Amino acid sequence: SQGYCVAFSEWNSSQLVKATTKLGKKKQMLTPTSFSLIHAADLADRTERQILPALKAGAIVLADRYIYTAFGRDVARGVPPAWVRKVYAFAVRPTVAFYFRVPLEESLRRILDGRPALKYYEAGLDIGLSDDPGESFALFQKRILEEYDNMVDEFDLTVIDATQPLIKQQEVVRDIIKPLLVGALRAEPSAWREVLAADSVYGRYLEEVLPERSEQ
Repeated sequence: SQGYCVAFSEWNSSQLVKATTKLGKKKQMLTPTSFSLIHAADLADRTERQILPALKAGAIVLADRYIYTAFGRDVARGVPPAWVRKVYAFAVRPTVAFYFRVPLEESLRRILDGRPALKYYEAGLDIGLSDDPGESFALFQKRILEEYDNMVDEFDLTVIDATQPLIKQQEVVRDIIKPLLVGALRAEPSAWREVLAADSVYGRYLEEVLPERSEQ
């Protein structure tokens, strides 16, 4: 991280709603609307507990998937675009958002490679596109990719050609990010952990979870 304080927030990782989300998916109880709302609750909790405290502490926050994931996936399920955007109106607008674009066929290959089976919601079986998991998944992913492409101009997404070698993709991302880091605070990793700990921000990407946090 070159001395920068980097915090990481991962989609669908809030301890507050994670168990409920898992149960709802397992029992196939989630409708397109409830699916959208429970993931919005996940981000709302992480925004309050992780993202905002980290930003206030001077950290750079990296999000592994963000509101655009919901916009693409939920709209592909038939949820009105304006409604989804209003639900996520609380979210912090990112400085830069990367869209790693790949053709549908390559996307399907990467996701399906080595997978024993597709999960119910992952395959889009909840919206009745097809009774066949593979066909449903392909149709669902096509819808999602179309939504992502539609969002490029709306949200000024930075498109990265994800068919390029990973090293090349990393070089492109570094070139884009570098000017944005001008003036960002830098310090020793131990100092950043202390600053973030003051706001109760912990996690495996910052430091080991403290015992008192693991009991919660």
